[in-house]
Amino acid sequence: MLLVGLAAMIAGCTLLAYATHPAVAAVSLVLMGVNFGVSWPGFNALIATVVDGEIRQQYFGINFALVNLGIGVGGIIGGFFIDVDEPATFTTIFLADAAGQLIPMALLLGPLRHVRTQGGDDDHPDDGDAMSYRAILRRPAILWLTLLTFIAMFIGYGQMEAGFPAFARQVSEVSTQVVGFSFAVNTAVIVLLQFTVLKLISGHRRTRVMQVMALVWIVSWLILGATGLVPDSIAAAIGVLAFMGVFAFGETMLQPTVPAMYNDLASDRNRGRVNAVNAAAFQGGAITGPIAAGLLLGHGWHAGYIATMVVGCVAIIALAIALERRVPATANGVPEPSTPASPSPMPTPTSEPS
Repeated sequence: MLLVGLAAMIAGCTLLAYATHPAVAAVSLVLMGVNFGVSWPGFNALIATVVDGEIRQQYFGINFALVNLGIGVGGIIGGFFIDVDEPATFTTIFLADAAGQLIPMALLLGPLRHVRTQGGDDDHPDDGDAMSYRAILRRPAILWLTLLTFIAMFIGYGQMEAGFPAFARQVSEVSTQVVGFSFAVNTAVIVLLQFTVLKLISGHRRTRVMQVMALVWIVSWLILGATGLVPDSIAAAIGVLAFMGVFAFGETMLQPTVPAMYNDLASDRNRGRVNAVNAAAFQGGAITGPIAAGLLLGHGWHAGYIATMVVGCVAIIALAIALERRVPATANGVPEPSTPASPSPMPTPTSEPS
């Protein structure tokens, strides 16, 4: 599935490099979207097959830091290389993107070709019905986790594309340069703090980590809301930068825990579909978040926008508390207590010879 997604990405980037009509560009973006839709559950399932236990959570965290590092480095390279007066620079970048997909493709065909992501028929004989999405969502732990993921994406990444920049420009009245620097702060905090956070959360209940993450996000949204009280000022600019830094700190807690919990709740036979449910919740929140932001900010309900984000964070805390009652301890990041060995019986005293 990953190879199919990478092939679609190569075709989409190549087509986009030479697109001279909106329809052609639309087709290329659809092909790139196919890759993103396929690669998320496929890649997470592949990771969960290779690593398990506490290492799985650590790997998801490291992967998140590396993704952000790649986004940051790619953005810097693109910013220096791209020239809007030279269309050939765009063509070169898109062709380089297409060529870059050959590296993971080579890894999948080489070192990873023997990784087996599907269990045998006898591995989980009681999972016959679990292959349907309806049966997966009927599991209380997965249902509550999916609701939590959707809300987290709705008030989180769903706002990074539209709500946050709109609020920063319209309400805080900071420059576009400040908004751009804030995304750089976000990336830097994730890359620099992810490894430290992984050590701090290791061995703790993932649901408790989610609650701390929601509290951190409440602080971040209140900071952003406060910038609206001092628009077009240095304080507003500092507040916008601080918002993204604090928000990124919360992200370092979210990204290792949620995918690890999904995969600890899955079996090899339904791992792909469980990760697809995770991806659908993520994308659903990322799609509906900007719509809600547009409606709230478009009507001038600036305080209502911040209040909605805070209420969403409170909802995450409530869902995490409910989830903790339904998820097994091992899937919640807490190893099952080992059964203490029974003490050996005392030796029967024997009379010594006189």
